[in-house]
Amino acid sequence: MTTDKPTVFLVDDDDAVRDSLALLLDTMGLRTVAYPSAAAFLDNYNPSRPGCLVLDIRMPSMSGMELQAALSAKSVAIPIIFLTGHGNVSMSAKAFRSGAVDFLEKPFNEQVLLQRIEEAIRLDQTNREAVAHRHNVNARMAALTPREREVMRLIVAGHSNKEVARQLELSTRTIETHRGHIMEKTGAHSLADLIALALASGSHKPK
Repeated sequence: MTTDKPTVFLVDDDDAVRDSLALLLDTMGLRTVAYPSAAAFLDNYNPSRPGCLVLDIRMPSMSGMELQAALSAKSVAIPIIFLTGHGNVSMSAKAFRSGAVDFLEKPFNEQVLLQRIEEAIRLDQTNREAVAHRHNVNARMAALTPREREVMRLIVAGHSNKEVARQLELSTRTIETHRGHIMEKTGAHSLADLIALALASGSHKPK
């Protein structure tokens, strides 16, 4: 996961609005990169960069909603704060259903915008940490052999070594060896750790 300072990506086709917002954010110590169009943002955006997107909803060529859809199609989950001078209930509802953090009508309160940006940046950090954790867990699980995954599934379901051995028609000693390999490969220090990892990977569903 990158340790870059979060960036506020600002996309608005109105030069005056874009420049004033960039100045406001820079003054508040927020790293800001501004774009005059959705296409310019897409051409330059690197999803590995943390931050949030402050996006005008009505723009020529590609609207803010269309940009949101394009990012979603690429599985990019950057938090989005929509800005509009032409907002309506149905439009804002659609934006929220698609994952928008907020929908602010121009002219907006600067303090409210700054607060929403802070919330969006925290959300992005939380999301990135969750993705990194999931990738880490999946990498550990991928190290297991098919037999080890089968043994793990039964262990986390609450079966003893003897019960697992009986179900798989193996010796208890063999199951103990598999169990040791499973704990080593996954980095689990206890049965509780192993259950948590199995849940995180989707290998086990709670009863």
